[in-house]
Amino acid sequence: MDAITSDQMRRIEEKAEALGISRLLMMENAGSAVAHFIVEKFSPLSNKRIVIVCGTGNNGGDGLVCLRHLAGLPLQVDAFLLGTREQVKTVEARTNLEIMLHMKSIKFYDVNVEDFSGRINYSISKADIIVDAIFGTGVKGGIREPHASVIEMINASKAFKVAVDIPSGLDPDTGKVHAQAVRANTTITFHKMKKGLLDNQDFTGELIVVPIGIPPDAELGQNDKE
Repeated sequence: MDAITSDQMRRIEEKAEALGISRLLMMENAGSAVAHFIVEKFSPLSNKRIVIVCGTGNNGGDGLVCLRHLAGLPLQVDAFLLGTREQVKTVEARTNLEIMLHMKSIKFYDVNVEDFSGRINYSISKADIIVDAIFGTGVKGGIREPHASVIEMINASKAFKVAVDIPSGLDPDTGKVHAQAVRANTTITFHKMKKGLLDNQDFTGELIVVPIGIPPDAELGQNDKE
């Protein structure tokens, strides 16, 4: 299977943006694809409990888009941001955070080291479906708190676990685990397979590749340095 590194994906996204495909549109397509998977796989959704756990980077932004697309369906959705709202890093993720904060239909909580409560543990323990949108292809180094404890909570849950792009804690290039990683039932990765996902089914579960609107013109060619 044709697989790429996180750096190659970054450069493909840059070329797509140069062609006029905004990062906000790519994030919208990614998050909506995750929501569509959940609706298709688990319908009817009545009385289902979903927990979406978001980091402060673009992976978290994908999770926020998924959250918005699930709003209004006959299910209970709890969403958690691992960090403060001020720590949300990119323009695209902040845009989706601001949209979500204006929506009264969504239960949304901040979780940080200073205010680590039992609310997220309770929600995860009661969930039917958990969406892991903590870390994507940009994860580097070890996993700190509260992220480490939340990953442990997710793995301890009996819920069906959907990883957004990469199971959090898994190196997207080597497949190595940064101290701990989410053990997903399904991983939905975007545009192309990432090298670290291959031969790693204990963490990835089923692998699904979905398009996010990147045209063939954005692919790396022979003139691009690998």
